[in-house]
Amino acid sequence: MTAAAAVAPTSYKGWSGIRRAFGTPSALTMLFLGFGSGLPFLLIASATLSTRLRDVGLELGQIGLISLASFFYLLKFLWAPLMDRYPLPVTAFLGRRRSWLFAAQVVVTIGLVGLAFTRPELGVRELVLWVLLASFAGATQDVAVDAYRIEVAPVQAQAALAATYTLGYRFGLILAGAGALYIAEFQSWKAAYLVMAALMLLPIAATLLAREPVAPEVTVVRRIDFMGAFWQPFSSFFRTNGLGLGIALLLFVGLYKFPDQVIGVMAGPFYLDSGYTKADIATVSKLYGVWVGIAGAFLGGLAVAAFGFRKMLFIATIAVAVSNLAFLLMAQNPSQLWAFYAALTADNLSQGFAGVVLIAFMSSLTDRNFTATQFALLVSLANLPGKFVGGVSGYIVEASSYSTFFALSALTVIPTLLLLAWLWPRIREIPSESASPVTHAEVSIPQGRQRG
Repeated sequence: MTAAAAVAPTSYKGWSGIRRAFGTPSALTMLFLGFGSGLPFLLIASATLSTRLRDVGLELGQIGLISLASFFYLLKFLWAPLMDRYPLPVTAFLGRRRSWLFAAQVVVTIGLVGLAFTRPELGVRELVLWVLLASFAGATQDVAVDAYRIEVAPVQAQAALAATYTLGYRFGLILAGAGALYIAEFQSWKAAYLVMAALMLLPIAATLLAREPVAPEVTVVRRIDFMGAFWQPFSSFFRTNGLGLGIALLLFVGLYKFPDQVIGVMAGPFYLDSGYTKADIATVSKLYGVWVGIAGAFLGGLAVAAFGFRKMLFIATIAVAVSNLAFLLMAQNPSQLWAFYAALTADNLSQGFAGVVLIAFMSSLTDRNFTATQFALLVSLANLPGKFVGGVSGYIVEASSYSTFFALSALTVIPTLLLLAWLWPRIREIPSESASPVTHAEVSIPQGRQRG
């Protein structure tokens, strides 16, 4: 064997390469880590929690405000630089990535147990405190998982790890959505949250059994620069794109899924107010809808691979807004399961499609030297505007109607389309023969600027 052959990198091309990538222990690890990220989200920051609050009699306005307690999911980029550079002291024996992962997963479990014993109908202060704790831990877990995925395998194997992570995440959503609602329907909300807390033992075990990735050399060098850990990821982004284009890109990311996020908090209460039982919601929204979302994500992945993400950005932006109008079917046909299935088909298909396109676009904006921090920043921006408007969405519904609310939410796509029109000639894609366009598509830099 020649020296060149001895050091040749593993090939992940063709069907054999795909089997090799999916067959690695890291792919199985990402399945369980994705499950751990998806499981708590609905329980502490989205529809399952809001459905629970409406079920026990809370007003829509109050539910919207309580949803703001999960704001840590929007701010995780603030402490991501520390996670890029240092292990968590208490669990440092596990290594830089797993120390944060293990601690975050344990705290999420504790938070879910705490939420199980709250009685929001008697007062929401205790519930809000547990949501704050659990959302901070859940956001920390998400940052650690993203960083772990990137560092544990080469670029060519990232698609397989992302796929198994996404599959695990969707399984987590199914159990936290449909599973929790079924348990709440036939047992109690306390039992539902306790079962979900017990399921967190699976990703905890995966973290303890997984190998710690080798820290990139750039991380080791910059670890001594504490302040640089915070400012370098942000200065790198604007140095690469320039101030004007950089701000426009961040604005577009923030507005991209705005129509969907505006109605997110009100979805659960809307289903109940439309006459559907918790079992109906579990079956249609949390079970059927998740699988439709997986189909939409698969369709989005094929579309991005075939046509690139630029054209798909336009299609996905329109689809996200138009899918909101499908909820008018439910508003006009309350308690009708066919309307529920039709609306959820349109919504989840478009959201799954749009989510993959957004990941492709955000990946193209990320400097691999600061992947965890910059990706966390982009994910936070993608959720920030809609989250704050969602916090007052209950008052908007109470002042008008669900139908008016859905129609207005669709119109919020107009600023996004105008911004995309400005960005259109400034976005180009550079294909790579060695990796997927998702991780190697790039945004063009105006003349006179270079990628840093």
